[in-house]
Amino acid sequence: MNRFDNIKDQIIRRLETGLPKNLYYHGVHHTLDVLSAAERIGQSESIEEHQLELLKIAALYHDLGFLRSAEDHENIGAAFAREELPEYGYSPEDLSIICGMILATRYPQHPQTHLEQILCDADLDYLGRDDFNTIANTLFQELVETGRLSSTLEWNRLQVSFLNGHSYFTKTAKESRDDIKKVHLQQVTQLLANS
Repeated sequence: MNRFDNIKDQIIRRLETGLPKNLYYHGVHHTLDVLSAAERIGQSESIEEHQLELLKIAALYHDLGFLRSAEDHENIGAAFAREELPEYGYSPEDLSIICGMILATRYPQHPQTHLEQILCDADLDYLGRDDFNTIANTLFQELVETGRLSSTLEWNRLQVSFLNGHSYFTKTAKESRDDIKKVHLQQVTQLLANS
């Protein structure tokens, strides 16, 4: 088993056993979804192999901070990465790149590098996919149960605002996700108008 597979197995195990049960959106499935999207976008954007590995590591760590707290989870995830990844042979430069990607996923997103742009797009890939409503519903449920949201009306307002303010960064995501994302914005705007 290579070092990436070892890290992946270890992170997935920690998420499965350590995350609060009411994280319906920020669960293991989200981390695996972001990992898959990051790999797909990274390959499409012609990222070389070592950079692609760093991208995939950042995808695994990007929400690991939820093990400790939803608040500031990006910084916590970056701290886990800095602490744990040297034992797998990652250099200080690698760690800096990985942590930059993790921190770039904080909203509002302001990625500074191509790799950071890819991870940001992977993190919100679902906004422009056919499973948008299913995934959005898990986020709604999580926000309600964690006391950060109280009504469907509030949720629809948040969704419209979020979708209006969001832009993909990479050519790949723009080409493959923007059109469907616009349809979702129209649908949620209509729901809001009808409420």
